[in-house]
Amino acid sequence: MGRFKELAGPSVTGRLVPAAGGLLSRFMELALAIDVGGTKLAVGVVDDEGRLHERASTPTQASGQRTDDPFATASTGADEPFDRLTELLLRFAPFERFTACGVGCAGPMTAGAELVSPINIPTMRSFPLAERLHRLTGLPCRVDNDAKALALAEGWVGAAVGVPNYLAMVVSTGVGGGIVLNRRLLEGGSGNAGHIGHMVVAEPGRDMPSQVRGSLEAEVSGPAIAAHSGHPATEATTAAVAEAGTYVGRAAGSVANLLDLKLILVAGSVALGFGEPFFAAAQAEVDRICRLDFSRGARIEPAGCGDEGPLIGAAAVGFRSIGRTIGDLENP
Repeated sequence: MGRFKELAGPSVTGRLVPAAGGLLSRFMELALAIDVGGTKLAVGVVDDEGRLHERASTPTQASGQRTDDPFATASTGADEPFDRLTELLLRFAPFERFTACGVGCAGPMTAGAELVSPINIPTMRSFPLAERLHRLTGLPCRVDNDAKALALAEGWVGAAVGVPNYLAMVVSTGVGGGIVLNRRLLEGGSGNAGHIGHMVVAEPGRDMPSQVRGSLEAEVSGPAIAAHSGHPATEATTAAVAEAGTYVGRAAGSVANLLDLKLILVAGSVALGFGEPFFAAAQAEVDRICRLDFSRGARIEPAGCGDEGPLIGAAAVGFRSIGRTIGDLENP
């Protein structure tokens, strides 16, 4: 079988893009990797060397269902995100071929990720995602913040391999961060460390439902850009792209000063879609802010795993939960 397996079906969207590399071996351990995002749900098969072999995705919400209403209540049937995820997951059966199940999900979440309440999926509040997935698959299932999962991916097979201290960010439907210090993923009191999207970067800032005024997520997330400009982020003006990059650089540079690190890696559809002008503006702001001897020269760059990062990171979460080592990162 090739590196990617095509998964057909009416609920699976997107084209699978083959990657260069080897074939599956019966000696490899496989993780069932799941990425729960505000716009789409993705599932993939990742081996114990961090290679993605199969993937497919489906929209998080049914067509026409709002994702920006903080007062929405859980729907039923096919409109509920978990039902849509279940439909997608069943295409990867039998689950006995997997060693573990790992999930990257937007936060916040309770300690141990027993309950998740992703800000941009209002139908999932205090949702027992790991438990429900375990019941569905029979696998040991571990959930962590999606940006923390990305940080693991980057340290495993991405642009932070061999780097002991770095920040990984996602700028997409939401904005999040994962921090690695001295080769250890930073957890915080309840596992929510790295919520950089709620750092205030603009004064007075602009209003967004359920967001802190002037916070990074309220300024540069995809929904925020659409709300402020009247156009989707894919149609952002040159000025809007530069502003978004500046705000991301402001937050990232502040973290670099605070935590004594020199590498910031950014992924997500907004950041990667904006491309070089976004990163140039971000780097200029990092340069302006990082003027201490230990932070001068800090770099902000695109994440090395590209669009595979969320699923590779989710697999890393799963493998670590059963004691496997991910690159040179220390186990929890």
